[in-house]
Amino acid sequence: MAEKSKKAQKLRARLPRGLADRGPAEIAATRAMVEKIREVYERYGFEPVETPAMEFTDALGKFLPDQDRPNEGVFSFQDDDEQWISLRYDLTAPLARYVAENFDSLPKPYRSYRAGYVYRNEKPGPGRFRQFMQFDADTVGSASPAADAEMCMMAADTMEALGIPRGSYVVKVNNRKVLDGVMESIGLGGEENAGRRLTVLRAIDKLDRLGERGVDELLGEGRKDESGDFTKGAGLEESQISKIEAFMNARTNVQSPTFAYAGSQDVLKRLVDDPDRKESEYGIALKISDWLRTTFQDSARAIEGLDELVEIARLVDAAGYGNRIIVDPSVVRGLEYYTGPVYEVELTLETKDEKGRPVRFGSVGGGGRYDGLVSRFRGEPVPATGFSIGVSRLQAALEHLNKDKPQAVAFGPVVVTVFDRDRVADYQNMVAALRNAGVRAELYLGNPKNMGNQLKYADRRHSPCVIIQGSDEKDDPAGPQILLKDLILGAELAKLEKDREEYLQKQGEAQTKVPEASLVDEVRKILDRHGVKWN
Repeated sequence: MAEKSKKAQKLRARLPRGLADRGPAEIAATRAMVEKIREVYERYGFEPVETPAMEFTDALGKFLPDQDRPNEGVFSFQDDDEQWISLRYDLTAPLARYVAENFDSLPKPYRSYRAGYVYRNEKPGPGRFRQFMQFDADTVGSASPAADAEMCMMAADTMEALGIPRGSYVVKVNNRKVLDGVMESIGLGGEENAGRRLTVLRAIDKLDRLGERGVDELLGEGRKDESGDFTKGAGLEESQISKIEAFMNARTNVQSPTFAYAGSQDVLKRLVDDPDRKESEYGIALKISDWLRTTFQDSARAIEGLDELVEIARLVDAAGYGNRIIVDPSVVRGLEYYTGPVYEVELTLETKDEKGRPVRFGSVGGGGRYDGLVSRFRGEPVPATGFSIGVSRLQAALEHLNKDKPQAVAFGPVVVTVFDRDRVADYQNMVAALRNAGVRAELYLGNPKNMGNQLKYADRRHSPCVIIQGSDEKDDPAGPQILLKDLILGAELAKLEKDREEYLQKQGEAQTKVPEASLVDEVRKILDRHGVKWN
């Protein structure tokens, strides 16, 4: 009975939902992605800063996309002073606290970037995790639309630096000031409607994931998802939903052949005079602006937002980004703290899953202007704008897109085997020589009884080569020798079936005897031959 009780108490190894372990290959892929993003951000003049993973809960504010209460939607606890502390849910709110705390010593505008994990205490699901990585860049202290345009251009450059070809992504821009005009036009202006207004914005923000029908349900009475869970809607009437739909589809409407263009004749003439030229984004933005002005002419804030959209379109066109950055009124961004232009990066690549069903990646990054976030700490206006890449989500998308392509192997260290257990010090000296020369290397630390097991271990470690030295090699009359076994070439040999001559030639190259004194140079030759980075 005692034995059974002991077994029953054994702890079961398991992870909470919404979290994932990561192995060497995935970590290496993330590291490579982050370095490419970092290179683009630094090219734009941004400098690094780090903030802790935890903040006082009131410093984070009540800005979560799916929850309104500070202790729900975030992971929170009380410290020994009984103050509430939360894990950060994004990288922007901590930056606002950092800037406010160091305001007088920072150059303005202050341009910084940071990468790190963020945490959401939400219901996990496909593509939705409780811990995921983001990489942000922000400009604090500039109210110019040029700062917003720059964020969009940097987003486009980052996608291409990550290997996403032009035409396979789009950066979409909208303005929350225009959305405020929409809310006023359907009777949801004022502080008394703040809750319903936020519900509407969050519903529109789910357009890429739920489609127009799903959004309509969330704007109305509510929506039941695939699991049967019901989300209460905003409770809008059909006439109100129709107005929102018209706004969301403004770009489609103005690009329709039946659209009667009413303004900005100089731009229209320029477009008509050159029929072979694709319509500029600036021209389309002017159409959208002119069309929406008739609806929101009584809202100064909406008109201001339309002017900003047109200016951003003019700037990105002038810089040659007009076909990559577009004005799209359907973009909302769910976070409440946005106050002006908002932007989103969407992958337009089409692919299918294992069952042949179409896969839609949707947004892999976004951001916007948040002029009120820093001012919460300072009591004065502090304009700011930023962009964030969802590293975890984008990496998952890229892995899916490249699933049928040969994957690069993340090679492990060179392994020095132990042929004679009494000579471990000699083998350790070889490892030290390689490491001192900048080559990744390790000594086999398992049971050295079986050389076959050591070679299997090296294979599992994806080692490019192994080093073997027995007594015959150590006592060679010509001086100490070593055997170098090229495991990459050995793997190629295993695939050769018919060409015996090539097999014999490569077999001689796969295992060579060289002087121990030339160990480092010979290992480097093997690594260079296969393009394995060693320093």
